Amino acid sequence: MSDARVRNVLFLCTGNSARSVLAEAILNASAKGRFRAYSAGSQPKGEVHPLTLDTLRVLKYPAEGYRSKSWDEFAVEDGSQFDFVFTVCDSAAAEVCPIWPGQPMTAHWGVPDPAAATGSEAERRAAFLEAFRQLNNRISIFLSLPMESIDRMSLQHRLDEIGRTGDAS
Repeated sequence: MSDARVRNVLFLCTGNSARSVLAEAILNASAKGRFRAYSAGSQPKGEVHPLTLDTLRVLKYPAEGYRSKSWDEFAVEDGSQFDFVFTVCDSAAAEVCPIWPGQPMTAHWGVPDPAAATGSEAERRAAFLEAFRQLNNRISIFLSLPMESIDRMSLQHRLDEIGRTGDAS
């Protein structure tokens, strides 16, 4: 019994300017039509961090069409139904999230905030590349899960394990 429907994934962070946008871009580029990713924030910055878009361009990922938006856009009765909701920053994971329609599976995949990096431009760019690498590794593991043949409890366990994968290489 094959379940070929496209699954919706929401990546959450506080500012929705770096990590969650990177994760959205990675999953949409890697999912081969199996998943559709979105991103949002609890307290959106209002703009995507320029180094987020730069990182995507440098790594040959689409870098257009992203915007920093509130999770309130998605927490509505007639909005998109999500199959998965992943927090990618510790502060968003600690916040009280909205009740998401459709009872999605959730997990915390915390990654250090590259937008908080200080130092030279090269050091700040390196922080964005590292966040991209960690998210890309976790998303690759996620995409390898046998969605069609794994029960919900086992899948939840695997999602939580992915979030604890420090290097995930």
